[in-house]
Amino acid sequence: MTGDETRTTTSTTGRIPASTAPRDLGASTRAWTTRLVVVGIVLASLNLRPAVTSLGALMEETREGLGMSGGVAGLLTSVPSLCFAVFGATAPRLARRFGPAAVVCAGMAAIATGLLIRPYAGGTAGFLAATTLALMGIAVSNVLMPVIVKRWFPDRVGSMTGLYSMTLAVGTSVAAAATVPLTDALGGSWRTGLALWAALAAAAVLPWLPLVRERGNVRSGAAARPEDRAGAPPADDRPAPTRSPALRITRSRTAWALAVFFGLQATAAYITMGWMAQIFRDAGVPADTAGLLLAVTMVMGVPLAFAIPRLATRLPHQGPIVVALGLCGLAGYAGLYFAPAGGAWAWAVLLGISNCAFPLALTMVGMRARSGAGVAQLSAFSQSTGYLISIPGPLLVGVLYQSSGGWGLPIALMAVLMVPQMIVGVLAGRDRTVEDEAAR
Repeated sequence: MTGDETRTTTSTTGRIPASTAPRDLGASTRAWTTRLVVVGIVLASLNLRPAVTSLGALMEETREGLGMSGGVAGLLTSVPSLCFAVFGATAPRLARRFGPAAVVCAGMAAIATGLLIRPYAGGTAGFLAATTLALMGIAVSNVLMPVIVKRWFPDRVGSMTGLYSMTLAVGTSVAAAATVPLTDALGGSWRTGLALWAALAAAAVLPWLPLVRERGNVRSGAAARPEDRAGAPPADDRPAPTRSPALRITRSRTAWALAVFFGLQATAAYITMGWMAQIFRDAGVPADTAGLLLAVTMVMGVPLAFAIPRLATRLPHQGPIVVALGLCGLAGYAGLYFAPAGGAWAWAVLLGISNCAFPLALTMVGMRARSGAGVAQLSAFSQSTGYLISIPGPLLVGVLYQSSGGWGLPIALMAVLMVPQMIVGVLAGRDRTVEDEAAR
């Protein structure tokens, strides 16, 4: 009792006992590091789409400036999905070797470098190579964002995934809307308009630099310990964890369901972004209004991308959300088929809601695995496989439109694909983990 009273008296007089000083210092360091991770997540997610949407805004000027053929330009629109699939699959291996924070930091540097040099690479081949470099950085960061969230915020997966998804939607919308005005303000050169987004990616490198030595739980595959849940990287003096057996992700039915769900929602999103404005224009909607309708669809993802993950983590089964989003998509496609111009604003809102299956898929990645290693493998598998599935969709819509001379068949295809999306989404939303399924 005397010792306790002495320690109490000592602490109340303002002197910090030696036994508690390291703990207090560690808590302060953890709080500072956690805030740094939040800033890093926000800046990284802002940079995961401007490389694509800024090019779309200046595609005509880029084609003319590089003498690019229409076929090559069409190929360029398929490169993002291909890169996301191929390079995203390498992310877990890189994270195990270097740590997820270091890989994301390198990814941001690759995005900044690719965006800076691609307008000045000297020709179409150089432009494609630099674009691929930027997309490589986006691909590995895409996969590792759920891993970062699971590692640092295991009790706030929904809210942090919502923050990540919301800022990703903001980056997508801002780059699409602001690229042309910024290009005009800076002299009208398409090269400057594309290169300026490298500055945002360079800024995203900075918060990750102090975290490059943090390897988290991806190496060990163990669940986050209580002292790590506050955001602290494992201390250097802790014993190295033993490596857990590799997870055979392809044995999990949930992993396959989530991969197909991710692919079908990506197909719907790319079709919407690539063709919806043209559908409205062909229905008699003025070009500027059609662009505004597309912007409305994209902006819908900003508030909903934050709300849906928070709701999803509170439910034992995410199937009802999957079905609700799918029904919005079916209603939007029905409107485009029967009255594309008459209810254009309603269809744009409904399709914008339906496209929020993307943040839901990311949330389920974090919920369907227990460990950091499991999240890394599931994220890589579902996104890589999903993006491969999504590649033919926009191209097939273009072929059907050209061969049929109208939008009836393409819209019917979009509606048909929404049905299996809801089915596999319900399967992916069941309360189970890929580790348990793979073990069985």
